[in-house]
Amino acid sequence: MEYLEKLKNICQQYGNPFAETKFDKPLAIQEVIDKFEEEKEVSLAGRLVTKREHGKSSFAHIMDVSGKIQVYFQLNKLGEEKYTLFKELDIGDIIGIKGKLFVTRTGEKTVFAEELTLLSKCLHGLPEKWHGLKDKEIKHRQRYLDLISSQESRDVFFKRTQIIRQIREFFHAKGFAEVETPMLQLIPGGASGAPFKSFYNAIDSDVYMRIAPELFLKRLLVGGFDKVFEINRSFRNEGISTRHSPEFTMLESYATYEDFEYQIKFCEDLITSLVESLHSGLKIEYQGQEIDFTPPWPRVSFAGLFKEEFDVNPEDDQDAVLDKISKKLDLTGKGLSRSQILNITEELIEKKFPQKTPVFVVDHFRWMSPLAKGKKDNPDIVERFELFIAGFELANSYSELNDPIEQEKRFKAKLKTEEELPKKIDEDFLVSLRYGMPPAAGLGIGIDRLVMILLDQPSIRDVILFPLLKPL
Repeated sequence: MEYLEKLKNICQQYGNPFAETKFDKPLAIQEVIDKFEEEKEVSLAGRLVTKREHGKSSFAHIMDVSGKIQVYFQLNKLGEEKYTLFKELDIGDIIGIKGKLFVTRTGEKTVFAEELTLLSKCLHGLPEKWHGLKDKEIKHRQRYLDLISSQESRDVFFKRTQIIRQIREFFHAKGFAEVETPMLQLIPGGASGAPFKSFYNAIDSDVYMRIAPELFLKRLLVGGFDKVFEINRSFRNEGISTRHSPEFTMLESYATYEDFEYQIKFCEDLITSLVESLHSGLKIEYQGQEIDFTPPWPRVSFAGLFKEEFDVNPEDDQDAVLDKISKKLDLTGKGLSRSQILNITEELIEKKFPQKTPVFVVDHFRWMSPLAKGKKDNPDIVERFELFIAGFELANSYSELNDPIEQEKRFKAKLKTEEELPKKIDEDFLVSLRYGMPPAAGLGIGIDRLVMILLDQPSIRDVILFPLLKPL
């Protein structure tokens, strides 16, 4: 009620504080500081974050997303009405000021305010003393408060935009075309995972949020695109953790007439360019652990790992392999899902190969990779890699299967074991393959996890502006 009373009083004395529709703000605060010139006239706007009244003169700080600057208010310069308005302001109010730059006796760059405009009234108390929110739950649920109070959080999300922009520039420089594929799909495919289901009234049909864009991007290869990429939102109706979000950002790309070896080099080049740009070197720290990104990165055989740990082979029957692994790990239930096998792989990699560098896990079983092309010398193993950094999977790639007959067999086999997806085959995708898809290699990278590593953030929620959380 205190804030509402203040709002009422301000409205009566000075007019509606929400009435302004525009304010001249040609430069961000940090730009003014960087290009500082004494006596230069400036027009700035931002949130009031400190306020120190001293009779007929006062100091304050205003902040925008780039930084903050001190402002000096004086009764004689502003006039009684506007100086009284300043004294009525609360921390959190958004104001516009015009004035000249000067340096105080203590050496602080400051604006001597000649005009003051109230642009928006804050009707809630802000996080105490601007030290940032300590409660992680509030940080994630009320991201706007986190961004107001924490320069570190603002930096994370601006750097995230920088990372995504640089990724786009990297692909464009390599001759890739950026495309968009459907988020609503009649048959979800291109990956394993439980989809979100809805109903589309206009066509009287069930629809699904995409779990991956893969099958549509491959249709473009059939249509004649040589190199395509998409930075896309995908959705999986699965658990939430520090590494998993039901809504996430993926980079997926395809290059015709290339194989997974091309993608290994491409992946190294892309990620090392990001590391160097952000850290001016190839060694970074992630959660107290140093990671050296100097290529080439080592390779580990998935088949070799699982042979050593579980005594299973690529040619073994899928059910027998899963049963043997389940028994050794004392797991119960219907069998192992892809995510469980991935978790096991992460644990084995972390245990046997302490990740001081990124690691490519190669030599995957064919039955685990229904869209990947088998090796010529051993068709039970596919030309595929998964990239692990800091103990978890970051990227997936393979030489794409372009044989429509073999692809149909793989899809039918997958229907028998897949528990999460609808029991349907994307017949149109198979039709497209019958028109001929060139040899190609695909690459998928989890953008959120990549940002976590590059910016040393412990949870995926810390790099997603508005993560989905359980209702209170």
